[in-house]
Parts: sequence; structure tokens; C-alpha cells
Amino acid sequence: MSHRQSVRPLPGVWSDLRPVAALPTTTEVRGGDSVLGRITFADAPAAPGLDDGTPRLTTHMANGLVPPVQEIWRTDRPVRAGADGDAVFAEDGEHLFYAARLGPLPVYRDAVRELYENALRFTWERGYTDLARMWNLIGGITSPNAEGLEIYRDFCIGRAEAFAAFAEQFPQLPAATGIGTLSPGVDLCFLAAKPGRAVHLENPRQTPAYKYPSVYGPKSPSFARATFLRDLEVPGAGRLFVSGTASILGDDTVHVDDVARQTEETLRNIEALVGSENLRRHGVDGVGYDVKDLDQVKVYVRDAEDLPVVRGICESAFPQDTDIAYFNVAVCRPDLLVEIEGVCS
Repeated sequence: MSHRQSVRPLPGVWSDLRPVAALPTTTEVRGGDSVLGRITFADAPAAPGLDDGTPRLTTHMANGLVPPVQEIWRTDRPVRAGADGDAVFAEDGEHLFYAARLGPLPVYRDAVRELYENALRFTWERGYTDLARMWNLIGGITSPNAEGLEIYRDFCIGRAEAFAAFAEQFPQLPAATGIGTLSPGVDLCFLAAKPGRAVHLENPRQTPAYKYPSVYGPKSPSFARATFLRDLEVPGAGRLFVSGTASILGDDTVHVDDVARQTEETLRNIEALVGSENLRRHGVDGVGYDVKDLDQVKVYVRDAEDLPVVRGICESAFPQDTDIAYFNVAVCRPDLLVEIEGVCS
């Protein structure tokens, strides 16, 4: 993992990725910053909790090949944290961080629907009506559930039903990642904001995930390819949250069994997604990025032997000081070998 000391270019929320071994034992606060939430990619899962007054989600995504890493979400506003049943949250009046976990289940759809409905209700009632970025960390993501249905497809049913129940409150889907973990169960966390700031983007090279045909499951995945969160203080500025992106053109996986070409295609997809032409197409004028502008990058690699190849391509694609972490976990389709996400500021 490459790492730089995070520099905040804009007000609002921002994050950095840190090796766990380099972290202090208590919640770190620097120069007026507040910690909104932590996601620990550890060698074992744990229930969400409040750690020194800060929400923490711990998911099992580290093994002998990749070390534990922590993503720290910060804000320049005072934070209030608490619990909502088994979930934990923190809010600063403009942004909400929320985290919850489901333990192992034979079938997930009903529990996922309840989990999501509770989360969406809580978010709406507090006035955070713009969903900005969601992470769904799913153990055994491409394995069968007790009924023989792939766990990711099982998960997608519950998620889609929850969004349908809250379609009036949340008519547009946010950026999201659905990725495998190394232990059974489902970890959910997300960022939301007060109204009028989020613009959700699709990729001109890809079919919107929520329009995938039924060959990919009974319910389509419920997410946008990216979300642009407008800055409150700087007109025309903001953060672009890039969803987990893979080697998919239209709705088809391309370059099957070729990890190098899948990685390169994934980077081309990100390039098309974050460019000024695509942002302008979605009503965001005067803003555009290059793939080199992606930071807080997470790279998910299915097969351990492919890690060096993927790392080499990414090190060539991103600047040396990019915050980037690698994980050896399954991707949401059995034929996908790599997935990449990040944030452009």
C-alpha cells in the first residue's frame, strides 16, 4: 500500500487509508478535524461499535497477503455519534456515517431488506436525504445460499425491495460497492448528506446496473456508477465517489481469464465515467477528472497470484502518492478478476 498524509482540498467529508499498525490507539483528531467514522479491513470480523466515541465497522478483508488497513472518514464540523439498535452512526449536521452488520444466515434477502429499511428510515428521519456512497461487504459473495441461489443475487433481492419501499424518499440510487469478504455475513456502511447536493452518474460505456437483464439475477443491483457531492462553500466544486468498477462493457464481462486486460479495461471505464464530458452530460458543468485524479483507491483482486500484475498496472496508472490499498477477495461475478473504486476531489 502506498500512502500519503491526507490533505483536505475542500471542506466537507474526506478520507484517508492507513495501515492499522501505524494508527494511534485512540481516535485521532488533527487541527480542527473530527472523525466521522472508521472502517477497519481486518483479519476477522466484529460487530459495529463506538470506539472512543467514533463509529467503527470491522470487516474481514485482510489475510497473509494483504495487511490490515483502516479507512478514516473525517469532517471539519463537530460530530455527534450514537447507536441505533445494533447499528452505529455519527453526524455533523451536513453528513451522516452509518454502519451495521448481519451475521451469517442461510438466506439473506429478508434480513437484508429489514437492515436496509431500518437504515433508510433512520437516514430520512434525520434529514440526510442525499445518499452519497454505500459499501456492501458480503461474505461468500459468489457462493450459493441454502437455496442454491448465489449470495450476491440473494442480497440484491433484499436491497432492491428496500429501495422500492423507500422509492418516494430516495428516488435515485447512489454510488456503491458490492464486494466479497473472507468471513460469512454482510457488512453495510454508507455516507449521506443533507438535501440538494448529490448528482448520481452513469457510465456511457456500461448499462446502468439497475437495468441489468434477469440473467444476472431476480433483482438488478441497486446502485449508480458514481455520485458527485457538491461542495457547500466552493461553487462548482465537490467530490466524485466512484463505485466499484470492473471490466464490464454494456452488461457483459469482457477479457474473461485475462487479469491484465480486465484491469486496463476497468481503468478505461473509470476514465470515461469521471471525465468532463460525462459529468456535463449529467448536469455537472465546469468539472472533470482524469483517472490519475482518483484517490482513496481500493483495488479488489480475486486470485492471489494476480496481485503482482494488478499492482504493477495500478502503480503505472496512479501517481506515486495516491492512497491505495489492495485486497484479495472475490468480486461480484465469478468471471470478474478485479474491481477498483475511489474518490476524486
